[in-house]
Amino acid sequence: MSMVVKLLAYTPDADAICAAAGKSCYSEKPSADLLGEGDPSKVLGRIVGMGHHSVIEHATFTFSVEGVSRALTHQLVRHRIASFSQQSQRYVSMVEPSYVEPPSVASDPEASAAFRETMVRIWETYSELLGKVPPEDARYVLPNACTTNITITMNARELLHFFSLRCCNRAQWEIRDLANRMLDLCLEVSPVMFRDGGPPCARGPCPEGKLTCGKPRRRKPTA
Repeated sequence: MSMVVKLLAYTPDADAICAAAGKSCYSEKPSADLLGEGDPSKVLGRIVGMGHHSVIEHATFTFSVEGVSRALTHQLVRHRIASFSQQSQRYVSMVEPSYVEPPSVASDPEASAAFRETMVRIWETYSELLGKVPPEDARYVLPNACTTNITITMNARELLHFFSLRCCNRAQWEIRDLANRMLDLCLEVSPVMFRDGGPPCARGPCPEGKLTCGKPRRRKPTA
């Protein structure tokens, strides 16, 4: 099963709303009166550039993700300033084998054969256990490769932090793929907010030091 990422909901006019919220900090007017005044790109660029990232917490984005592994979601839920709703292996029986095979495994015929044979044995054991014990106990034999679906909600500030860590070439390949897809979706609906999204090397020097991948990303030109 392939990864599928969809943007379910987001704050409409997020760039303009967050710009107005930022301007209201320096104005006698409330954000409602400032909405639509000025260029959001310049306003957000100036305020966020000063380090006042709290203004972009007013924008939230919700994603539906399917076809990813439990290995990915174990990493994902470490981002604690977020909300997650994940498919339960306690209430959903994983009867049909469904798993993610890493590209490094798939590219090696012998490794791929061994991997798939192991998955078959695991699911055979899981099916046998389902007839003897509750699903919540049978699931203990399921692998990290087992696919799952999850709903994710983050505010824009946390998303930028997430993209900074997980779009990096040194991030694990599957969660990096997820992060890049989420960033592309965010750019479609909020190009100002996320124009500098991505790994730190898209904005300046790599912070990884000796661990750098040596392949800095180039920032995409903005219109």
